[in-house]
Amino acid sequence: MAAEALHGPAEPYKPGLARPGAVLRAASDAVPPSGLVLLAILSVQMGAGFAKDLFAQLPPSAVVFLRIAAGALIMGAVARPRLRGLTRARAGVGVAFGVTLGVMNLSFYEALSRLPMGIAVAIEFLGPLGVAVAASRRRLDLLWVGLAASGVTLLAPWGTAASRISWAGIGFALVAAACWAGYILLSAAAGRHFPGTTGLSFAMIVSFLLIAPVGIATGDAGLLRPELLMIGLGVGLLSSVIPYSIELEALRRMPKQVFGILMSLEPAVAAMVGLLVLGEVLDVREWAAIACVVVASLGATRGARPSPG
Repeated sequence: MAAEALHGPAEPYKPGLARPGAVLRAASDAVPPSGLVLLAILSVQMGAGFAKDLFAQLPPSAVVFLRIAAGALIMGAVARPRLRGLTRARAGVGVAFGVTLGVMNLSFYEALSRLPMGIAVAIEFLGPLGVAVAASRRRLDLLWVGLAASGVTLLAPWGTAASRISWAGIGFALVAAACWAGYILLSAAAGRHFPGTTGLSFAMIVSFLLIAPVGIATGDAGLLRPELLMIGLGVGLLSSVIPYSIELEALRRMPKQVFGILMSLEPAVAAMVGLLVLGEVLDVREWAAIACVVVASLGATRGARPSPG
């Protein structure tokens, strides 16, 4: 997977588009680009870890609402989308992008509430892996598809009544994976229809409007607690704004294919964060399943053709 197969098309670096990361950029020249990618991965997974920790006090839909609200507020202020001159085609792409983004986050958090963190991320990672394989169309990629499928098969609770891995959790993670694949394709379309990062900003606002009724209804009075609001803001920063800013800087300084290879480590990092932050101890079978997905992603990424530019 190149950068496009993970977070949409890599946009050229433009000063002012990622202002929340201005301080990070000022100090980033001392950090190698590979280190920046690992910091972005760690930020995303720490955000997921803090989000899961909130599930004891708020339902997943309410936590998703807090995350998306924080991201929409910050991105809307940084890259305010212009509604004047908005064509039907542009609006259609933006709305579809936002709906996909909202459903992806909601499905992933529902999966996260039912599965260990590393496992939820590994299954969700099938989305960008599928996009990378579909774009490549090499026979060797069938091997990576089979390896990833073997990983998911290892995770399934076959005939185990007391398993902590539920079919519902796997189902939600697969929905999130499908939405991530759609997100990649729609991100490319948004890049063609919207200038700069305003497409992502527009999508986050749409996602906020979609999730708000469910999140507010399920969160109820818990959403009025200042400490939970602050944690929700932190989740939004760690999961969206900070990693996006860091990734833009990393993509400016490294080949997209190398970026994709490093991003393939995300399921393993998620498992480590789950262990250290949440105390989620995985058994050998679960680690083997995650390794299958990581190796499949690495294989598909290394064989992908470098994107022009």
